Amino acid sequence: MRVLCASPLSFSFSRASCAAAARIKTAPHHRLKIFYRASNPRRTPRSTLEARTGVHVDRKSNLGGTLLCQKALLAGDLDLYVEYTGTALTAVLNESPSADSHEVYNRVRQGYAQRFNLEVTEPLGFENTFAMVVRGDDAQRLHLANTSDIVPYAPKMRAGFGYEFLERPDGFRGWSQLYGLRFAASPSVMDLGLIYRALVDKKVDIVAGNSTDGLIEALHLVSLVDDKHYFPPYDAVPIIRRDALAKFPQLRGALADLANKISAEEMRHLNSEVDANQRDSAAVVRAFRASKSL
Repeated sequence: MRVLCASPLSFSFSRASCAAAARIKTAPHHRLKIFYRASNPRRTPRSTLEARTGVHVDRKSNLGGTLLCQKALLAGDLDLYVEYTGTALTAVLNESPSADSHEVYNRVRQGYAQRFNLEVTEPLGFENTFAMVVRGDDAQRLHLANTSDIVPYAPKMRAGFGYEFLERPDGFRGWSQLYGLRFAASPSVMDLGLIYRALVDKKVDIVAGNSTDGLIEALHLVSLVDDKHYFPPYDAVPIIRRDALAKFPQLRGALADLANKISAEEMRHLNSEVDANQRDSAAVVRAFRASKSL
């Protein structure tokens, strides 16, 4: 069986791209494939599923963005992955966003069932929204707290964003139009793994990261409040093929055990432990699972 986790259950989930996949092997001809979104640590869901189902998971990485993950899921190349509700609603279902997280979740669950015969299970407990990030000293000097605060400074600011944020329907175009932002030049297209270093090195002045990124606090950066509520909710939810549930019925209970187990604050801490403090991701995951009795 192939499972895709989004932002999917690695620890740090990037909403912009899928980062890892895994195969769960139960026999030579039975395997569960899991996909994890970018970053660290990536082993929480895999470890939990293995522990609760007795199935071995072999993880893979760098499979592409949401639409590629969705295509792989529909083709049977993956059985399960973790997606963000706002991304599923706007990028996959092509529906208009809403600020109500329960409404978005229900629309996604119904839409995936009716259109794709996929099951959306309970949220994992954390939201990973876009974070518009600036340097801490700039935020203090210019009194930047809300996104609206950068409007008068934008003409002198250099922006750096990932490709998907620039192209997706809930991304740069609508965000910049709503806030009336005009930057010094067209935003630089950047690798998501390099955006914070580029910001610290003053190669850019604002980047689009993820709200659960551990490096934001570690590097003394500031995430601006989305005071006009542009972004929809991005709650992390597992999405699974129904034939996979039929083949591996023990997965339903294992996924239920993960429901609402990881808060956004815990996710940021876990990411910080790996990305900032350079701790081994497997050790961080083991400690977290033990603390949650997973």
